[in-house]
Amino acid sequence: MANRKEKTFRFIIVGGGIAGVTCVEQLSSQIPSADVALITASPHIKTVTNYRQVSKTLEEFDVEEQPSSVLEEKFPNLTVIHSAVKSLHTRSHSLETTDGRVFGYEKLCICGGGRPKLLTQENPYVLGIRDTDSAQELQKRLSKAKRIVVVGNGGIALELVYEVEGCEVIWAVKDKAIGNTFFDAGAAQFLIPSLETNKPEKDTPCKRPRYTTEEPAPGGSHTFTADRNARRQGSSSTEAGSALGPDWHEGIVLQGSEQGTRRVSLEYQCEVEKIFTSEELLNSPPQTLGHENGSWPVYIKLTNGKTFGCDFVVSATGVVPNTEPFLHGNNFALADDGGLQVDDHMMTSEPDVYAAGDVCTACWEHSPMWQQMRLWTQARQMGWYAGRCMAAQVLSEPIELDFCFELFSHITKFFNYKVVLLGKFNGQGLGSDHELLVRCTKGLEYVKVVLSGGRMVGAVLIGETDLEETFENLILNEMDLTPYGEELLNPNIDIEDYFD
Repeated sequence: MANRKEKTFRFIIVGGGIAGVTCVEQLSSQIPSADVALITASPHIKTVTNYRQVSKTLEEFDVEEQPSSVLEEKFPNLTVIHSAVKSLHTRSHSLETTDGRVFGYEKLCICGGGRPKLLTQENPYVLGIRDTDSAQELQKRLSKAKRIVVVGNGGIALELVYEVEGCEVIWAVKDKAIGNTFFDAGAAQFLIPSLETNKPEKDTPCKRPRYTTEEPAPGGSHTFTADRNARRQGSSSTEAGSALGPDWHEGIVLQGSEQGTRRVSLEYQCEVEKIFTSEELLNSPPQTLGHENGSWPVYIKLTNGKTFGCDFVVSATGVVPNTEPFLHGNNFALADDGGLQVDDHMMTSEPDVYAAGDVCTACWEHSPMWQQMRLWTQARQMGWYAGRCMAAQVLSEPIELDFCFELFSHITKFFNYKVVLLGKFNGQGLGSDHELLVRCTKGLEYVKVVLSGGRMVGAVLIGETDLEETFENLILNEMDLTPYGEELLNPNIDIEDYFD
């Protein structure tokens, strides 16, 4: 196989999502002379724009889809190869693309993203939201729908349920409260009333261009904002279509066929037991139906015993690391969640192979205040750091674990509220050894602080609280807050002045 190599590159990056593109930019600016290849199945790449450092660890940025030529113009040393990866051969340091070409590499970084965990494969009534094309498909099908069932409790489910109008939504979540990846039941209760009120009027849409392989909806301009959301769908290397961004619903009209506003019913602590068509239903025992009548194209039975008919089901149940094309014939160490294990230099267990973003799992000893979540922000940080590590090794320079891995931090927006998550914001891994302080003003703000041993270790801030920088400092400085007790969240005390 080695003799068929078309070309050997110093660096090959696989994946045109945020992690891959950031890695390419970092490498190309550190070693401008090195030849770098980016292998991506999609004609478009995801780039970070309007980057803003909000505080030491918090960052906000937008994500834009651009033609890959934009990147090639910026870096003359870069070659973009439009194809998916068929197989990787770590022994011969080469990989084969699905169009039959073979490329050699000195160092490789896998940024293959994640692929959606679909409820069921190949069911025409089950729609997984994965990329910009499936978001447009959703818009098209929604325009004729009277009722849909949304399954999932991550960022995409939260946004979708809030955005859909003119269509009844049955929302099935497996937890006791909505959004439990991001916040606790108290915060969920704070947000729930937003589902019952009318949405505020939209600002005028931004006019940044977006490139698609097909014509966007008439008058639609789409843009994605990256602080926004949780579970990105990373670009799969087996099928084209790049990650779905935050704000993915901007410029997409999520309007059902009925007049009127939102109607959302929640079914808690349940999962999908079975999905069947109206024909299958006719041939099944009568008790299957429960109270559901009428003729819907598809029926969904939940583990709580209820059955609902609907026009289609939206599967928004998160992603799994997209490692598939890379494993065969190699000896990668995998983490429990299926990701490629990487050390504190983003290296996998195979020589000269790095990984970043959703496809990998951080297996170094984490800082006590950091955890991995497959988010936009972490994809950017990991891609940037992987690029630096690859360059440092080639240049024989020492490199320290980046400061961004000291404290988990994320800014997003749910139900039109700004949401900031810091540290062990849900008491992750603390067992019963922590206490919570909560301050809540209905419709305005929700502030929760996690304390352990008298020190702040995490926080959830919903609304315009302006406390993120102060709380970030308190967590990083490990200051003993015992003397302040409950006063810490007293709205009459200006806490920023206290700890400047």
